[in-house]
Amino acid sequence: MKKAAILLLIAGLVAIGSFALAGKKVAPDCSFNGMKLYGKIQFVDAWPDIKVQSVEAFPDLKVKMVDAFPDKCGQWQSVDAFPNLRVKLVDSFPDIKIKFVGAFPGLP
Repeated sequence: MKKAAILLLIAGLVAIGSFALAGKKVAPDCSFNGMKLYGKIQFVDAWPDIKVQSVEAFPDLKVKMVDAFPDKCGQWQSVDAFPNLRVKLVDSFPDIKIKFVGAFPGLP
């Protein structure tokens, strides 16, 4: 009886851990599906690499727009040509949610 209770407890903890990890959309290395979430970004209306929604609370990533050297997590430089990532801003059904910040970009 004790063994069954212990196994049930372990199975429950594993299930809870799996749900917690499933909620993470941005990887610890600041990537989403292998695409780095920093660098030169082109905002597009069609054929994006990723769809993002701008929110004020509970973002997956905090983004700071910079003029040069976007080499850290969450730093984006807007460009018109040769982007590292093409982004479409959407109001619903995003791949990730972002919050534009003035300081301390990166993972929340």
